[in-house]
Amino acid sequence: RYASCMAVGIAMAGTGSPESIALLEPMLEDMTDFVRQGALMGTALIYMQQSDTSNGRKIKSFREKLTTILSDKHQTTLTKMGAILATGIIDAGGRNCSIALGSRNGFTKMTSAVGLVLWLQHWHWYPMMHMFSLALTPTYTIGLKKDFMYPKNYELLCNAKPSMFAYPKRLEEKKEEKKKRVETVALSTTAKNKARLARKRAKEETTPMEVDVPEESEEKKTTEAAASMDVDEPDTSEDKKKKKREPEPSSYRIANPCRITKSQSAFCSFDLEQRYRPVRPEEKPFGVIMLTDSTPGEEEDLGAVKPPSVESSGEEPEPPEAFEWTPPEHPDADSTPSDPPAEEQEKDVKTKDSSPDDPPTEKMDEDTTTPQGEAS
Repeated sequence: RYASCMAVGIAMAGTGSPESIALLEPMLEDMTDFVRQGALMGTALIYMQQSDTSNGRKIKSFREKLTTILSDKHQTTLTKMGAILATGIIDAGGRNCSIALGSRNGFTKMTSAVGLVLWLQHWHWYPMMHMFSLALTPTYTIGLKKDFMYPKNYELLCNAKPSMFAYPKRLEEKKEEKKKRVETVALSTTAKNKARLARKRAKEETTPMEVDVPEESEEKKTTEAAASMDVDEPDTSEDKKKKKREPEPSSYRIANPCRITKSQSAFCSFDLEQRYRPVRPEEKPFGVIMLTDSTPGEEEDLGAVKPPSVESSGEEPEPPEAFEWTPPEHPDADSTPSDPPAEEQEKDVKTKDSSPDDPPTEKMDEDTTTPQGEAS
């Protein structure tokens, strides 16, 4: 089951095929942990470079499932490892790369094939995980002139909605809303009691010449307190009305250079009425496209492709010191590396015995035996 998950994922990588997802969905809840690991990685391979609208928006629930598995303490190590790898696979290369085992002309890309073969051996040796980068191919389209400069005003036409091939939105963590302290509303009876207490205090503190507060003012206070309990009416202003959602356009234009996925290239076409036109208009607008200029005398707005720098940006770390590694099955693996070999130990003992400070000792015959106390 694990092998079938990986085979389906590699064969249908970057397609978002609903039939392939339906094959792998039951194995996401399998009883065996490494089968769940393979199902997670296989599903991530199929969902590479797919938007949030892919497969009836099931990709969004799959991303949420990965986040849940990563934060769940009760998941097994292999399942959690599969979720970690699936999170990196589904967003590989900043969502600008996909797996392609063959070229546009039908030839097998040996680098991608070897990279996947080595990556699948990570089960036996974890450093093989890094071989996955060999199988990645950037999905891009760039139109170049004969001097390898790209015109910035060159565009392609995509006959699909923009949301169909848009970058998926990043998942945001749900923030816990802090409970706001609600202020207690003063009732009319409590307002009357407060006014009565205030009058008593005023009578005790004031002189006989001062006049008490009339009852009319008290009634006004109570009416104002009661008015404060009234609920505000909802604001029906035009600014706060919900704006009507504008319909999404059925087509749009893509600037040069741009990201175009494999499935998106089937919806793209050349606009032959603009200034720059492809040399081979019958091909799909995918990869490097050589252009011709229909009006070479006019002013151009060109951009240059910057090659990657060969020189390192910072100081490189020193290589590790040389060491010898002995497999555990080897017979010499029992001896600790800190202890010197037996031959070196015997040499050290002989040098200590033949030091110039010690008096000379007579050589003993081979037949004679040394007493137990004198043996070093």
